[in-house]
Amino acid sequence: MRVLGAAAVMTLLVVQGPAAAQWLKHHDPKIPRTADGKPDLTAPAPRLADGKPDLNGLWNAVDGRFLTNLPRRAGVDAPFTPWAAAIFKARQDNQGRDRPAGRCLPHTVPTAMLVPGYPWKVLQTPGLTVILFENFTDFRQIFTDGRDFPADRQPAWFGYSIGRWEGDTFVVESTGFNGEAWLDDTGHPRSEEMRVTERIRRLDVGHLEVEFTFNDPKAYTKPWSVTVPFELLADTEIIENYCENERDWAHVVAAQP
Repeated sequence: MRVLGAAAVMTLLVVQGPAAAQWLKHHDPKIPRTADGKPDLTAPAPRLADGKPDLNGLWNAVDGRFLTNLPRRAGVDAPFTPWAAAIFKARQDNQGRDRPAGRCLPHTVPTAMLVPGYPWKVLQTPGLTVILFENFTDFRQIFTDGRDFPADRQPAWFGYSIGRWEGDTFVVESTGFNGEAWLDDTGHPRSEEMRVTERIRRLDVGHLEVEFTFNDPKAYTKPWSVTVPFELLADTEIIENYCENERDWAHVVAAQP
């Protein structure tokens, strides 16, 4: 542990759980199959009885846990304000030692969706879409019953989300965030002024993409976007995953030279 350092130790403590987990296996009769019985992930995207795309399923990040490591954003930097640039540099310099997830604090939008190996499950109903996150056994609600954002809201890790359909695209607006969470484990910051827009499209049975647009005048000089691909995990389920790293924090600190 002395060699690894605190940041590396915390990363190992957080990510090692699923490797030892026993995934639940269950044949899903709703998934189309190829001739050999395997899920046909390139079949046309399913639709609900009302004709809207069916987003239900268990989804997993494809490319990695950092927004600017994705192929579609290679070499593109977020338009930081001086305030956010200083925060981001400090987080880079200390290798993300103080990231919230490393201290068993919640994720946010979008970092809860970005960690490979920790899938998230969509439960889609006419008036409410719920996302269940395996990591930290967390949840998020997206209201589609016509309500507006609450006038009096307590800043929250996942904020408050309202969804609507634009053709086959599910558009989600989220606001009311606290300023404590990181957008990803690289350390992209946000303030309580952050507003996130997600444009969610199911491309076929096995592939989903989400375009995230971040609008935060305190942290960024202009809105910026990134499109993230996700893949369906077929014939399996999420399992409980609780963070207990606070039990190990004293050992991590004691391990420093």
